[in-house]
Amino acid sequence: MAFGLDHLTILSRDPEAAASFYGFLLPRIGFAQKKRGIWANAGGLHIQFAKAKEGTGDYGRYAPGLNHFGFTAPSAEAVEALAAELEAAGIEARLQHFEPGITALFVPDPDGLRVEISHYPPGVPPVH
Repeated sequence: MAFGLDHLTILSRDPEAAASFYGFLLPRIGFAQKKRGIWANAGGLHIQFAKAKEGTGDYGRYAPGLNHFGFTAPSAEAVEALAAELEAAGIEARLQHFEPGITALFVPDPDGLRVEISHYPPGVPPVH
């Protein structure tokens, strides 16, 4: 029996900055806002946003906990077009190419948590 991932909860120090960032990014990768702070895609994945508790530590790229979360894009061209759109909007978008033919985009949110949007050639898994 397989269990499916159905939601992520992301806490941020500045909920307004997070809302602006994710409000720009998520509609471009197939998410719709269901209500304030909650977004979902057609596959049933929900992302919930809330304020981090005061006095908690900062996000650490290599610290214990979530490193990044990723989405599969339909084509390398879609990844490159999204990178250009984000950059034009003033959002940092790190476009990278990896063997064998992977086109990956890493986008840090206002707290530093990275969102990955990548295209993988047929037969190439998203993690290896």
